[in-house]
Amino acid sequence: MHQYLKAIGFSNLNTKKELKELLTQVEKEFTHQTIVSYKDWADYCEYQKEYGQNMGITLLGELDDVENFEADYYFPYFEGSGITTYADVAIDRKIDKEDYIGICEDPRVGISLIFHLQNGIEYMREKQMGLTSGFPTSVTFSGLALSGKILFPVSRSESQEQTEKQASDNRKMLLSAARDGDQSAIESLTLDDIDTYSQVSKRLVNEDIFTIVDTYMMPYGIECDLYSIMGKIVAVRKRENSFTKEQVYQLKLDVNELQFDVCVPINKVLGEPQIGRRFKGTIWLQGTINF
Repeated sequence: MHQYLKAIGFSNLNTKKELKELLTQVEKEFTHQTIVSYKDWADYCEYQKEYGQNMGITLLGELDDVENFEADYYFPYFEGSGITTYADVAIDRKIDKEDYIGICEDPRVGISLIFHLQNGIEYMREKQMGLTSGFPTSVTFSGLALSGKILFPVSRSESQEQTEKQASDNRKMLLSAARDGDQSAIESLTLDDIDTYSQVSKRLVNEDIFTIVDTYMMPYGIECDLYSIMGKIVAVRKRENSFTKEQVYQLKLDVNELQFDVCVPINKVLGEPQIGRRFKGTIWLQGTINF
């Protein structure tokens, strides 16, 4: 059973029988259906059923020539808003099924971001039409979280904000140059990291780590698309699962200058989310490629 079903309001789903009934409901009462050519004897079919605003369950599998559907896999989804990044994206298929992961590098984060592709069936269609890997496009990220904490914001003056923005812009330029093989940029980044480590070590004697680190995004555990994040809350919305009536928060976050939405159950959030405060938690990162 997919553990992130809890993130969209299915916390009381406990048995395989209940899950089978739910997936049958998705197949029979879908709100969206997409079919692409797959094999001579079957097409590949995606059923999506919404269980609240921008969230639901996706079910995929083969549809044979007499309209018999055989489920392959499913996953809970949460659709983000806006555009998160314009970085080039590479897509790779998982070994055992028609499931896809994407990878992109955004200089604002400084690491390669790996995400579960929400519109994999659309990618299959585009690929059949000649789409190649590493294409320039935009991606909309979103995240599912099982729990989280709300932290107060860090107080900074206007001059401090401007200084940090200049430093961030300079670091992005250096990262871009370093990727192109600029040796001086690589050396500058190395020296900056050493200076940062030294400054943080001194400040940690008298300060809490979360007053020094404003936002962050880093890989979590051994799953490639799980991330530990902390981000500034830009918008807060309460939504309800139309089937279970459980409530969730849908938060728009600013994480290392990347903006994306996160969905988390209300009863699993410690604190009261408000604009300007920060959200800290672990997310399963999803993404939609805007073809």
